[in-house]
Amino acid sequence: MDNELLTKGQAAKKAARTLATLDTATKNKALKIIAETIMEQEPIILEANDKDIDAGRANGLSEALLDRLLLTPTRLESMANDVKSIINLPDPVGEEFESRRLPNNLQVSKRRIPIGVIGVIYESRPNVTIDISALCLKSGNAAILRGGKEAAHSNRALAEAVRLGCAAAGLPTEGIQLIESTDRELIKEMLRANGLIDMIIPRGGAALHQFAIENATVPVITGGIGICHVYVDVAADLTKVAPIVVNAKVQRPSVCNAMDTLLVHQTVAPQILPRVADAWAEHNVEIRCEPRALAILEDHPAVKPAGPDDFDTEFMALIAAVKVVDSLDEALDHIYAHGSSHTDAIITEDYSAAMRFVNEVNSAAVLVNASTRFNDGGQFGLGAEVAVSTQPLHARGPMGLKELTTYKWVVLGNGQVRP
Repeated sequence: MDNELLTKGQAAKKAARTLATLDTATKNKALKIIAETIMEQEPIILEANDKDIDAGRANGLSEALLDRLLLTPTRLESMANDVKSIINLPDPVGEEFESRRLPNNLQVSKRRIPIGVIGVIYESRPNVTIDISALCLKSGNAAILRGGKEAAHSNRALAEAVRLGCAAAGLPTEGIQLIESTDRELIKEMLRANGLIDMIIPRGGAALHQFAIENATVPVITGGIGICHVYVDVAADLTKVAPIVVNAKVQRPSVCNAMDTLLVHQTVAPQILPRVADAWAEHNVEIRCEPRALAILEDHPAVKPAGPDDFDTEFMALIAAVKVVDSLDEALDHIYAHGSSHTDAIITEDYSAAMRFVNEVNSAAVLVNASTRFNDGGQFGLGAEVAVSTQPLHARGPMGLKELTTYKWVVLGNGQVRP
């Protein structure tokens, strides 16, 4: 095993024992100091980020990836505020639930406990360093972070801010470990670091998730690949459509909950598609249409025929695929065939259609008359998120504090023995 991973893994494992026993006030004090330290370290963090941005441009990173990589004073302030918001969230550690007394007078309950050491492998987005650190600390977990080489300087500066905050609050600084090696072989070692890491969360593209699934012996939480849909139903309030789909596509196109595909019922398509195309044009959205949508929008300058893979693509850019469908059934079939179980939305005033969509679309988040961009830990009141899980086990959607805990059975007796 790589020496850096072994040394930092052992240190994180030891720190996890201490973090698991901390009271809520101590953890909240640390989070407050970390938030303050982020702002105090702003010049250092932004200077480090400038190095990563310059290197990214020199290496030909796309504008979408550069946007994910970019830190600004506003984004740093938002990160600090997300940390502060976690302070106000209930601490799940120690919560007892499903308590009951058995006929033999044994008192049985479940008690929430930290998972232990969380390993996170991520690309491009340095804010993940802060989100993971804050959530892990509040939930009593240690973390081993391995960011992408394109964000190496930013991640190092942010991890140092966390370390300084932990030290000032009296927490073990070994609880948040940043792997600095850029050797990709180390990712495979993390995925197989049984005994050092208790759970792995990969945050990146489809290739990283597939690599994790194929190589991990440590439990893995997958998700974050978003081929997200908005379906405009025949009963949609047409005044709501353009604002929702513009927000879903352009508010931040490089993230996983941005809309990729717009499905429109044939009855309203002639009315709504020109409005949407004009609204998107103000933001330079490229529109890729299947034949029926193309026939409606063929004279629009931003329109081109959809390619064979466009309805299976997470664009992470100002590109949208558009399809006209005959019915809600066809929309559901399309989402089932092409979606990634991340985020899908319907725009309709028909309660029955809305509930059918909610019941039949098996995604981590399903929305009615709202932008897909709301599938986010901060927007859902979790403070921040460690990942958006699309798998059916353990946790789905934004993973916040409670999703970073497991539980133990606690049994209180008074001398009972099993007959």
